[in-house]
Amino acid sequence: MAYFIFFWAQDRQYTDAPLAQASGFGYWLVFFVAVVLLFLAFNYKPVDAALAAPTPEAESRGWLRQQWDRVGESPRLAAAIAFAFRFQSFFGLIIVFALAVIFSPIRNDANIFLSTRNLSNVSRDVAETGILAVGQILVISIAGVDLSVGAVVALSATGVAFLVMRDQVAAAPAILLILGLGLFIGWWNGWTSERFKIPSFVTTLAMLSIAHGIAHIWSSDIAVPISYGPGGADPLFEIIGERINGVFPVPAIIMFVVAAIMALILHYTAFGRHLYAIGGNQTAARLSGVAVTRIKIFAFMLCGFFASMAGILHAAQLNQGSPNEGVGYELNAIAAVVIGGASLAGGKGTIIGAVAGAFILGILDNMLSLNNVNSNVQLVTKGLLVVAAVALQRLKPRAAE
Repeated sequence: MAYFIFFWAQDRQYTDAPLAQASGFGYWLVFFVAVVLLFLAFNYKPVDAALAAPTPEAESRGWLRQQWDRVGESPRLAAAIAFAFRFQSFFGLIIVFALAVIFSPIRNDANIFLSTRNLSNVSRDVAETGILAVGQILVISIAGVDLSVGAVVALSATGVAFLVMRDQVAAAPAILLILGLGLFIGWWNGWTSERFKIPSFVTTLAMLSIAHGIAHIWSSDIAVPISYGPGGADPLFEIIGERINGVFPVPAIIMFVVAAIMALILHYTAFGRHLYAIGGNQTAARLSGVAVTRIKIFAFMLCGFFASMAGILHAAQLNQGSPNEGVGYELNAIAAVVIGGASLAGGKGTIIGAVAGAFILGILDNMLSLNNVNSNVQLVTKGLLVVAAVALQRLKPRAAE
């Protein structure tokens, strides 16, 4: 509803006026109040004991929520609701794509959003977030979180440019060194968290500061260009940063390949089964013989590896590495994973869902940008989308669980 209100105001050509800005805040306030009222309704408990359900379990749930739970009592309806929740990321992707088509500006009788160039740009922009989400879901599946991935992107982009420019290292060895650095950072995050029993958000938050600091020291606080020698840029960097046939971005292809490989690993190997077992019940997994510490550290290592990969792709596309890049990337990755249906409590989530969540965010950003929506409003929209995704999981009827 917020989208319809906003674009209605835009059609009336009020969005550039101070009055439009004030009314825009009013619309968001109304939307926020509506969400709060819905939450209160689902948690409301009647004062009259005769209206309240007699069981302790029912008494702990609001009256409207009790009625919603009864919706899923029909086996067929419960199965349909469970199916919808299981594939919520795909339904969300379809809805956001449809909204983007509907609200896209028209130029020369053509839909700008559906243009080949724009769709190519969307897939290129989503590539980094998608790769970060693939790594992030491995950590979230074990009930952890990695807040350092954005800083690792900046460090990796700066590092690979620094090696190529100053030390004249060829692209392939430089890339391998930086990927190794990502593995080491991931190992450090996992090892310190497990060895000293520190929550992962604390250790990775510390690494966020460390990685950003090293990136600034490494680059002397300036963007480091990828060196162009007498023969031009290194062919490997040119390949990574270009589009096949001028349409298919190489970073997006790399993202799909990475996602496909990791999806197969999680689905068909013992590592994937152990990962979800640890997230579901770590104590039970340990008692059943799972090497909990080793699996958790390896999950962090893969997360660091993919963060370095995203940083290398970032540097290849911009032909430079900057220590100021990567800010907020960790939040985008977490948002993509949550929107894709993963649980922050661990034990739930898929690679495909995480990539779909990344595309939802990318299409949403593109739609708002095409309509000249303020970047601050885009941040608000992204935050509300994450809250809605988490709330949707909690509103799932008991019978459909």
